[in-house]
Amino acid sequence: MFGRDIGIDLGTANVLIHVKGQGIVLNEPSVVAVETGSGQVLAVGEEAFRMVGRTPGNIVATRPLKDGVIADFDTTEKMLKYFLDKIKVKGMFSKPRILICCPTNITPVEQKAIKEAAEKSGGKNIYLEEEPKVAAVGAGMDIFQPSGNMVVDIGGGTTDVAVLSMGEIVTAESIRIAGDRFDSDILTHIKKKHKLLIGERTAEKIKFEVGTVSPHGREESIEIRGRDMVTGLPRTVEVSSEEVRQAMSEAIQHIVQAARTVLEITPPELSADIIDRGIIITGGGAYLHGIDSLLSDELKVPVFIAENPMDCVAIGTGKMLENLDRIRKVRA
Repeated sequence: MFGRDIGIDLGTANVLIHVKGQGIVLNEPSVVAVETGSGQVLAVGEEAFRMVGRTPGNIVATRPLKDGVIADFDTTEKMLKYFLDKIKVKGMFSKPRILICCPTNITPVEQKAIKEAAEKSGGKNIYLEEEPKVAAVGAGMDIFQPSGNMVVDIGGGTTDVAVLSMGEIVTAESIRIAGDRFDSDILTHIKKKHKLLIGERTAEKIKFEVGTVSPHGREESIEIRGRDMVTGLPRTVEVSSEEVRQAMSEAIQHIVQAARTVLEITPPELSADIIDRGIIITGGGAYLHGIDSLLSDELKVPVFIAENPMDCVAIGTGKMLENLDRIRKVRA
C-alpha cells in the first residue's frame, strides 16, 4: 500500500534492485529494444538482451548506460520505470525512496541525470552513494572503523578503486575501463588476427569460458563462429586462452595502475592495515580467471575475491537502506 525503500545498482551491464526487507528482487541486463521509427520500447532486460546482434533493421537493442553513466536519458528512464513496475514497489499513496550507486568520478551534471531519471520513473526521495563504498559494505567489510579497507570494483563500464576508513572514502580512482572494454578488445583481436567478425555476446563468452589475465593461467581453447571478412561466409576458428590474455593485457594494466596509484597516495597507517586485511575484488570482473593472483603479484598485497562479487553493490544498498539518514540526499 505504501512505497518502500529500494536500492538500485544501475550498472552498465546489469541492473540489480534490492527491496528493503526482501533482498535482491531483480537482476537483469541493462538492455532496451526500441523500434527505430516510433521510438516504442519493445523489450527490456533479459528479453532485450537475447535480441542483441539479432534484430532486423527497424529494431535496435541498445544499452542506455555507457561507462557507468547515462548515455541515453529517455531510454534509461523507460528502463527504470519498467523494472520498478515489474517488482511492484510503488504504493497506492506514496512513491519509494531510492538509493542509487554511481562511480566516484561522476560529474554534477551526470549526478543530476541519474536523479531525474529515477524521479521520472517513479521515485520519491533520491539518494546517491559512491559505488566502491557500497560494494565494500556488501562484501562484508567493516568500513565504519578507523582502519583501512581497500576495494577494487570491476563492473561493466567502470573500475572503481578505493581505500575506506570511518565510513568514508580516503583515496579513490575511477577509470572507464572494465568488462565492456575487455569484450571490445577481444572482438578487435579476433578481427585482426583471424579476419573474422564476431558479436559482443560471442566476445563475452570467450572471455569467461577460456579467458585469463595471468601469464601462468589456464591453457584452454574454444571454437567460435563468425563471418569471414574476406568471403563474407560463416566460418569457425579456434581461440586460445593465451590469445585472450594478450588481447586484454593493455586494459588490465590500466586497472593495475589505478590500484597502484591509490595505494601510493594512501596514508601510511592505512597502508599497513591493507597489508594485514588485503584487497577485496567485487563486480563482474572478479570472475576473470587469474585477476586475484595478478593483482596480488603486482601490488605485493594479499587479494581476495568477494563471496558474491556481482551482487555486492546491491547487497550493500540493502545494508545502507537501514541507515538512510547518514546518506546525503541529492539535490537538484
